[in-house]
Amino acid sequence: MKKSMLIVLSVLIMSYAYSQGKVFIAAGYNAANISTTSNGSVDKAKMLSSFHAGIGGTFGISKVFDLETGLYVTGKGSKTETYFSQSTTDNYVKAKFNPFYLELPLYGNLNFPLEKKNSFFAGAGPYVAMGVFGKSKVETNFLGSTSTSTSNITFNNDDPTTSQQEDASFDKVRRFDFGFNFHAGFDLSDVILKVNYGLGLAKINSNGNNNADDKNKHRVFSVSVGIPLSK
Repeated sequence: MKKSMLIVLSVLIMSYAYSQGKVFIAAGYNAANISTTSNGSVDKAKMLSSFHAGIGGTFGISKVFDLETGLYVTGKGSKTETYFSQSTTDNYVKAKFNPFYLELPLYGNLNFPLEKKNSFFAGAGPYVAMGVFGKSKVETNFLGSTSTSTSNITFNNDDPTTSQQEDASFDKVRRFDFGFNFHAGFDLSDVILKVNYGLGLAKINSNGNNNADDKNKHRVFSVSVGIPLSK
């Protein structure tokens, strides 16, 4: 039900954008990570490669400012590698945590015209996201023997309108994520190129209600290519 409402809302927004602004499809690469300290820093070695894809739209407010939104399937998460000896070929545990979300962003963009119809843009704004699926993979090697296990990521069924985490459990991920996006790029009329940084503000563990510190929150750097469907 919650996922359907998010999709319906996005369809209505895109329909309006198609008639009043620009609609585009976009996809690209995600470098995902999860903060490991209370000040929000990450371990670069834990970066996980993933992807995103979806549809977006812009609404012109003036020649230099517009609003942008969309609906994207986007991969987040991280990986870990623990070695129990100096060797990197045995006696280790490697894990990949890759949840996927339906993400609805909202940007306020400043546009700087270039030659012809091209422009440079930069913007920022909030996002909300809902976990829909994902995989967790663990590979263990001990004394030369390797075993691998893969499991589906389980999200809790919480109500985003309350401050509680209904259905919370240590083995479940918080279903709803929120935070801020920052992006910049070039609108080259026939193609849109941009980079984006997503700063998560919600802890990923469902049994953690206190978001005061910045540990265990999503961090995602992405590179995207968009193709306009309307101009």
